[in-house]
Amino acid sequence: MEKDLLKRPRAIMFPYTLQGHVIPFVHLAIKLASKGFTITFVNTLSIHHQITKSQSAIAGDNIFAEASKSGLDKRYTTISDGFPMGFDRSLNHDQFMEGLLHVFSAHVDDLVGRMVHSDPSITCLIADTFFMWPSMIAKKYNLVNVSFWTEPALVLTLYYHLDLLIKNGHFASQDNREDPVDYIPGVRAIEPKDLMSYIQTTENISTVVHRIIYKAFKDVKKADFIVCNTVQELESETISALQEKQPIYAIGPIFPTGFSKNNIIVPTSLWSESDCTDWLHKPHGSVLYVSFGSYSHVSKQDTVEIAYGLLLSGVSFIWVLRPDVVKSDVPNFLPVRFEDDIKGRGLIIPWCRQIDVISHPAIGGFLSHCGWNSILESIWCNVPFLCFPLLTDQFTNRKLVVDDWRIGLHLHDKKAVISREEVVEKIKRVMSGKVAEELRRIIKELRKILENTLNTNGSSERNLNQFINDVKTRIRKKHGIVAREQFLGP
Repeated sequence: MEKDLLKRPRAIMFPYTLQGHVIPFVHLAIKLASKGFTITFVNTLSIHHQITKSQSAIAGDNIFAEASKSGLDKRYTTISDGFPMGFDRSLNHDQFMEGLLHVFSAHVDDLVGRMVHSDPSITCLIADTFFMWPSMIAKKYNLVNVSFWTEPALVLTLYYHLDLLIKNGHFASQDNREDPVDYIPGVRAIEPKDLMSYIQTTENISTVVHRIIYKAFKDVKKADFIVCNTVQELESETISALQEKQPIYAIGPIFPTGFSKNNIIVPTSLWSESDCTDWLHKPHGSVLYVSFGSYSHVSKQDTVEIAYGLLLSGVSFIWVLRPDVVKSDVPNFLPVRFEDDIKGRGLIIPWCRQIDVISHPAIGGFLSHCGWNSILESIWCNVPFLCFPLLTDQFTNRKLVVDDWRIGLHLHDKKAVISREEVVEKIKRVMSGKVAEELRRIIKELRKILENTLNTNGSSERNLNQFINDVKTRIRKKHGIVAREQFLGP
């Protein structure tokens, strides 16, 4: 029994209830299972329903059914988030978040308690850093507490040091300082405009999201380990400074490298995916891909200006427009006759498998909200950015893309509403000419870094193996195996 605990560690995984978090969690589950872990993956009933509704090919209730045929030991179950299935979580955002803050942990406690009771070999909890309860659950059931951070280390360390931001008046002040933040360990001076949106605000710092952030980043400091979907070489100073506080492992990029059809496919999309393959038979690098991700909302005014900018640019484009991209109760947000005016040159779809699109040779640029998954995928596919951050970490991610790595352009530099003229100008710069050539040259260098880090001797592969060894050591200590091994022999 004791050797089995170490030979095949058993972990329960809880992703946050957003697609941008579910995706890297699924790929981490596959990575760990390939390294000998037995994984039980837990989605909320709502997320599971959206995935199965959008993926008609799913057989039964296990999204890992196909993946399990590869011989990897992955189990799957669901949990209530405390709300009925018909509840509109997007339209009633704050109410839903209050539920996650106050109610969800009771459902987790019940599920983990039942699982551990029926299978005492469960030794590890891997939960999203944005949850507020992992340390409590891990302590109660004697589990190794692993926090999985799905965004860059820069964002993690800024949240981690909220106390310093408050102490120095850059956050939680009625008149936040506007000079650069130059006192966060491992972070070079950063402008307030490049902080996450929840830190930039001066109006209400007691919203439900702020309260979740306060609790979550207090709780993460109690984790045994933090694993991070980033690359050591891209954020070395920040990661090194964090490692002085807690064990943290940069194991990214966490996605199916190569994006080939031969990879283990696990459905993660919350919407039905349009197939754009036939439409993309266009000249190399001539198509702009436009997507604002799975969660963020865009104002109707900005949407209209972007639409006219795309129309006037003359560039071919694919525009992913979720039905709720403005709000779920605002159905008509495009200019009149817009879809007729772009026929043949533009394609508007509600959702797609992004990896298939940006890996296509016809794609030459990505007008993006700067979600972290999109950034890693786009670097892998050598596609430069036009950055239009909307919420939370996206402003900080933009700083990395534009200022630090120089693989993209700002769509606009002001806080004011964008103009169609500005959209036209920036589209042309990112798609062709000397600026575009330089962006593509640099992004190819970053792609090589990502490739190297995933090699057998690459930093991410080494960090992942070290993490697994450290987890096993922690399991030994928690279960008293070290002392017994020393007494009885291995």
